[in-house]
Amino acid sequence: MDSSIVFLCLGMASIVNGDLSIRGPNQNVLEGDSVTLECQYSDNEHNISSVRFESFSQILQMWHPVRSTFWSFCNSIMEQVDDKMVLRISHVTWYFEGRFRCLSDDHTLSAPNNVSKTLSLKMQYLAAIHLSRKGFSGFLGLPQELRVREGDDVALECSASCSEEPSYYWYKEGGDWILPSAVMTLKSVSAEDSGMYTCTAEHPTAPLSIMRNVTLVVLPEDASWFETQSGRVVLMTSFVVACIVVMWATALSVCLYCRKKRVQTKLINDKCQSKPIYKDSTEALHCNYGDKQPLVAV
Repeated sequence: MDSSIVFLCLGMASIVNGDLSIRGPNQNVLEGDSVTLECQYSDNEHNISSVRFESFSQILQMWHPVRSTFWSFCNSIMEQVDDKMVLRISHVTWYFEGRFRCLSDDHTLSAPNNVSKTLSLKMQYLAAIHLSRKGFSGFLGLPQELRVREGDDVALECSASCSEEPSYYWYKEGGDWILPSAVMTLKSVSAEDSGMYTCTAEHPTAPLSIMRNVTLVVLPEDASWFETQSGRVVLMTSFVVACIVVMWATALSVCLYCRKKRVQTKLINDKCQSKPIYKDSTEALHCNYGDKQPLVAV
C-alpha cells in the first residue's frame, strides 16, 4: 500500500504508511486515563517482534526508542499480542504528550515502508499549583504559613501548569466572597485578615481542578523583623551564604597547605644530592638523610 490512509474506528486513529501502521487515540486524552498504542503490519509476511515504538524528544529534537525498562516505572507495559506490538499506559500524565511512531528493524524492509506515520498524543492536564508573593523572589515558593506585619500590603499570585489557560479563584476560609483572579491583593492588612486562604485552579474544558492553601499570620506592627517571613528568608539566605564561604575557605586552606608541603618536599630532595660514589661516575645518588660525608673521599 503506497498511499497513506487515515480512518477512525471506535475512537482510535489508524495511520498506515506502506507496510507498517500505528494506532491510538484520535482525540485529546484526559490526565489519569489509560491509553493503548498498537503497531501492526498490513500483512503477516513480517515478524512483528522486530517492531518497536519510538517517541520524539522536544528537548533533544530527535527520535528515541521507548524502552520497557524505563516505561515500566511509568505504569506502562509493552508486549506482543498476536500480530501486534502493544504499548499500554494505565495512567497517563502530562509528560506522555508528544509524537509516537513505529519502526521496524527488519532488514528486508526499506524506507519508507519500515516506519509508520506519526501519531500525536494530545493531553488535557493540570499540574501542580504554585503560590508566590508578588514583589518577592518566587524561587522558593510560598510556605504554608506567611507571617507579615500589620499594615503591610500582601499580593499573592497563583499559577499552575495546564494544557490550556486555567481559571483561578481565591477565597478565605469562613469568608463570604470569591475572587475570580490569579492574584489576590490585601491592602494594609490587619489582624482581621489573618486566616487560611485557598487558591483553586480549574481546567477550562476538562473536569480537572487543583487547590492549595496558605495561612496568613498578621503580626503586630512593632514585631521584630526576623519574625516576619521576609526576615526568615534573609536569615536562611545568610546562613546558606555563610556555609558556602566557610566551605570555600576550608578548601582553599587545604589546597594551600598541600602546595606548601609539595614545595618543602621538593626543596629537601634538591638539597639531598650527594657527590658521585665513584670518582668517574656522572650520576649522583639521591638520599633523604642529613649525612653530608661522602662515601668515597675525593
